[in-house]
Amino acid sequence: MSKQIEQGPESIYDFTVKDAEGKSVNLSIYKGKVLLIVNVASKCGFTNSNYTELNQLYEKYKDQGLEILAFPCNQFGEEEPGSNEQILEFVCTRFKSEFPVFDKIDVNGENATPLYKFLKSGKWGIFGDDIQWNFAKFLVDKNGKIVDRYYPTTSPLTVENDVKKLLEVS
Repeated sequence: MSKQIEQGPESIYDFTVKDAEGKSVNLSIYKGKVLLIVNVASKCGFTNSNYTELNQLYEKYKDQGLEILAFPCNQFGEEEPGSNEQILEFVCTRFKSEFPVFDKIDVNGENATPLYKFLKSGKWGIFGDDIQWNFAKFLVDKNGKIVDRYYPTTSPLTVENDVKKLLEVS
């Protein structure tokens, strides 16, 4: 008798998450797109610069296949205390962001969402797998594979060349 081996997720397309309105979103809808997945916060010292630059990047490359997926998180200094409705209002009114904003999640610890457990499962340097702060970024290719991880202090515009390279690949 053969033992069936449980296979883990192979790409981000194997995940379903909730959007900010509580609706299920299967990430396979993003097949063929380059993704920048970011844990965001409204009251962080990185908020203004990151949202401004994420908007610039999105505006410049959305028609070429870039999607930015924003996941609010309140695990770092309680800098995302609002409800999903308040977060959407903040992001859409103050920053005029057009990219999708998802349900507030945990990115670390036992309650970390399965997507973030998967994102963090790579070999990511001296701090281990944990997300260090708000605005950590993961770059995902058109096949749903994680190609890079950027620290919270990394400016979104500094990843532009990496995004362009992935967009040029068929």
